[in-house]
Amino acid sequence: MGLRILFKREDGYHELETMLFQLPILDVLEVNISSSFSFQTSGLSISGNESDNLCVKAFRLVQEKYKIPNVSIHLHKNIPMGGGLGGGSSDATYVLLALNEIFQLKLSDSDLQKLAAQLGSDCALFVKTTPQIGKGRGEVLEEIPFSLSGYWLKVVNVGVFVSTQEAFSNIEFVESNTTIQEILSQPMESWKENLINDFERTVFKHHPVLQEVKDKLYQEGAIYASMSGSGSTLYGIYAEKPELSFQEGDLEEVIYLS
Repeated sequence: MGLRILFKREDGYHELETMLFQLPILDVLEVNISSSFSFQTSGLSISGNESDNLCVKAFRLVQEKYKIPNVSIHLHKNIPMGGGLGGGSSDATYVLLALNEIFQLKLSDSDLQKLAAQLGSDCALFVKTTPQIGKGRGEVLEEIPFSLSGYWLKVVNVGVFVSTQEAFSNIEFVESNTTIQEILSQPMESWKENLINDFERTVFKHHPVLQEVKDKLYQEGAIYASMSGSGSTLYGIYAEKPELSFQEGDLEEVIYLS
C-alpha cells in the first residue's frame, strides 16, 4: 500500500518506501524429506529453468549453510506471476519456514529474515504476517499497528504480466516530506490523493487497461484503489461488499477483512 521509489543506490538497487499488507490469496506448498531432491509444480504454468526458481534457491541456500538432507517440493501455483502480489517471494520464504520446522533448525525470525533477504528484496516480509513498513530495497522492515478490519477488499488481475525490469524503466523520483506511515494514519478518504504507487505512472503508460481497471474500482464505490507493488494487480477498499464485475477468466477476489 503506497510505494515510493526514492533514488537509485550505488549498488544498483533502488531505495524505496512502502507498506506491506498480506492477503489470504494463497499458493500451496508441500515439503517432504526425500532420498533425492525434486521440485514439481501444478496449477498455473511457471516459466524458466528449475534451478532459477526461488523455491529451489531457498532449499539450496539452507542445504549449503546447514547441511540438511534432500527434500521433495511440490508447489501448486494460484497467485499470478508478474502481478505484484509477492507470490514467488512468499513461496521462497515459506520453503525456509518449512525447512526450519522439519529439520528443527531453531532459526529465529531475524535469522530467517536475513536468509530470505538473500533470495529477494521482499522475501523477508513473509517471515511474519503483520503489516510492515518496508524500506531499503524492501528488506528493512518495521512492524506497524494497522488494520483494515471491517472493510471489504476487491483484488483484480486481468492477466497482464509486468516484469520488475519493465516497472523500473523510466521511473520518476518524486520527493515527499510525509512518510507512508503518516499518510496511513490519516482518514482513508485522503489516501486517493496522497498514498501513491510510483510504479503506476510507468506501468499505466505501457498498459492503459490497468488505468481502466483502477477507474472502474472507483466507479464501483472504492474508498481507495491502487496497483499492488510493481503491478499488474489492482485492488480497491470498500465500506460495503462490492459485486463481482470483471470478465470470467480474470482473477477477481472479494475479501472481507475481519
